Amino acid sequence: MKPPVDTVRVSQRGKEILIKLKRNTGLDQWNVLCRWAICASLMRDSKPPRLKSMEESNIEMTWRTFAGPQADHFAALVKARADQHGVDLQQADEVADYFRAHLERGISNIQNVRNIAALLTERGY
Repeated sequence: MKPPVDTVRVSQRGKEILIKLKRNTGLDQWNVLCRWAICASLMRDSKPPRLKSMEESNIEMTWRTFAGPQADHFAALVKARADQHGVDLQQADEVADYFRAHLERGISNIQNVRNIAALLTERGY
């Protein structure tokens, strides 16, 4: 399945949160933390707010690195939620913006996690 983005990029604010999360959780890979973040956002029913222009950080990874062996599953989840929220799936830019909005919201959602155990519980963040 075609991914919503070819390259996953994180904002500067998101990078600062991820650095703190790496320290708190001991998880040392950006892609793992970003997977948790996207899941945290996708499980919410509401549409993520549209992103205003944001300063990008130097954190970027390919879709395959971000999603790993579950790449098709993550792509399907993002597109299914986008469809529920009325995003035109034929417009690649809209789908990409939607994914980025979810990623940034998810990073914000998990920013106060203190340890890995907290990531495993719905109320952990």
